[in-house]
Formats: sequence, C-alpha cells, structure tokens
Amino acid sequence: MDTLENRELRYFMAVAEELHFGRAAERLGMAQPPLSRAIQQLERRLGVCLLERNRRGVSLTDAGEVLLYEGRAALDAATAAARRTRRAGGADTPGGSRNRLVLAVKAAAAHELLQKILDAYAAEPDAAEIEVLPSGMCEQEEMLRDGRADVALMHAPFNSLAGFDSEVLMTEGQVAVLPAGHPLAARKSLTLADITDVPDLPLARWPRHGRYAPGPGPEIHDQTQLAQLIALGRTMTVFPDSARAWLWAEHTAVPVTDAPPVVTHIAWPAHSRSVALAGLVRTAARL
Repeated sequence: MDTLENRELRYFMAVAEELHFGRAAERLGMAQPPLSRAIQQLERRLGVCLLERNRRGVSLTDAGEVLLYEGRAALDAATAAARRTRRAGGADTPGGSRNRLVLAVKAAAAHELLQKILDAYAAEPDAAEIEVLPSGMCEQEEMLRDGRADVALMHAPFNSLAGFDSEVLMTEGQVAVLPAGHPLAARKSLTLADITDVPDLPLARWPRHGRYAPGPGPEIHDQTQLAQLIALGRTMTVFPDSARAWLWAEHTAVPVTDAPPVVTHIAWPAHSRSVALAGLVRTAARL
C-alpha cells in the first residue's frame, strides 16, 4: 500500500516527536491502546518497522526517520493547501476579500526595502491587498511551508530556500548592535572574534526551530525584549545593516567586517500560480 491518510501521519508524528506513546496519546487527546494499534497497523500496511520499542522507551528506525521527515512535509502541504484555498475564496477575511496576499517578514528587518516594495506594488493596477505578517527569527520559512503566508522576505544564510522559488533583492553587511555606552561601541569596526566571549556583554540567543542559536546571553523571544536588554547593557547581537532602522538612542551599530553578507530574497512556493503573487514579485525584483 503506497497511500497514507493524514490521520495516520498525525498519529505517527506525535509518537515520533514525543518518543513516548503515553505523551503522544495525551497530545492527541486519545487513549494509548488505540494509538498503539494504529501505529502497528501502519507498520503492517507499509511492511516496515517504524519504531523500536523497549524498556527504555521508543526510538525511530531508519524507516521511521524517513517518514518523520516526509510526513512533516506532507502534513504541511495539506495544511497549506487548505489555508490558501480558504484565503483565495475569502473565507478567512472580513468582508470576504478574495484579492489578498499574506507577506511574512522578520520583524524590523529590511524595513526600508519593505516599505518601497509595498508602496510601489500598491500603485500597480489591480494590486492585491497585502497583509504584512511579522515573524520571529527564521519563522518565515515555516510560515511559507504551512500556508500561513503566500510569500516571504527571507534572509540567507539564516533561512533555507529549499523548495521555494526566489529572487535576490538586496545584499548587505552585518553590524553589532551594542549599548551606546559600552567601550566596543566607540570602535569604527569589529570582527567576530572581538564580540565573542565578551564577559560583560554576552551575545543574545534566539529561538531557532525549537532550539537556541549559540550564544551565552539571555534567551530572546521578540524584538522589543532584545532592544530593551541591549539598552540596559545586558546583551548584544549581530544583525543585517538594515536593522539600523529600529535602533534606539541607547544603541550603537558597529560594522562587523568578517561577518558573512546577508542576502535578502523574496521567496514563494515553487508551484504557485497566483497572478497577484507574480505581480508582487515583478515589482520587488524591479526595485
């Protein structure tokens, strides 16, 4: 049997992510015995062992690892199809507007470029309504894959463009964002070595797909928290040069000469046939 039901995938994904039948059953809102039977039935239908079960718990086999990866993509695709279909029909919009695109952007990133794109596109004949959806660090990719967004501004090397079509819009350097009164803020430029292991000003940590990026500093969950902690002298970060647009008076941005350049792309699902999306991409690429 080469077909899978979404229900089967959801059951398997819960067990594969929790690695515990009890917790997976609780997450799914069902009893454990029927969940165990459903997984066993799935294994029989596929003719492979997906999970190793022993006294220490549950682990994934090689086949299970493949289904975890492929299943996540399949469920995202199904969810995205439903969300974009509802959006195309105006089902999730006050007044039932059917000419709307959702654009995912990293909060405060490439602000000037974004404003130029929105203004230029709004002047186009038959321009769609654009809903700008700010996101956290690296969340644009996930939002594009699961259908919450139709198009996104994404930043290499931080975002993965795998599976998307894209156009390069801008390349820029990076800056260290520091408290204005810190000794490093007086420097004309810095290197990555200069800002690594600064005892009194540790680099901030950003959540990234459930894990925190390297850095000994405080865990950052939104832009306002980061701005305040920098102003208080508790942390610093490295951002694209365009981040200067949101700096406070208590901040200073110093170029980091050996940081990799950041390339901003406009990205969209490779299979998209949206006329409105094509118009937005043309406008962005022209700018």
